[in-house]
Amino acid sequence: MSQHMIRNLSTLVALRNTEVERLQTEMAEKTSLRERYQKNLERLTGLYTNSGASGNLPLALAGNCGDYKQAVMQMADNHRLDLHMHEADMAVSQRALNAAWVKREVLDKVLDKKQKAAQQQHNAKERKQHDELATQLWFRGQK
Repeated sequence: MSQHMIRNLSTLVALRNTEVERLQTEMAEKTSLRERYQKNLERLTGLYTNSGASGNLPLALAGNCGDYKQAVMQMADNHRLDLHMHEADMAVSQRALNAAWVKREVLDKVLDKKQKAAQQQHNAKERKQHDELATQLWFRGQK
């Protein structure tokens, strides 16, 4: 097993690990943005539900209150649509993160296997050298 191959695999694992970390950071940012969307939606919903009934108000004021509620409801609908689009984008990012993680894990297992094979090869070579030295010493003792 060449050390060159192991070094290359180590580099690939490190690159994949960097990619996974980048995607994890991206997902954390997107999760934070989703939470902000959700909190804003809660606030907008509270604004139009807590503005009270407009039926008991004078006509001009009732019209303004109704327009206000409709504007806030429209803003909440737009915000809800943005949230759904963002969640779809998050799903795509999550799939990319999962794929990157799997690639890194596969490369890591291949690297581990190659390192173990190289270590076994090294150990076998070392045992062979020790056996040859022991045989030489034994032959010298026989003479």
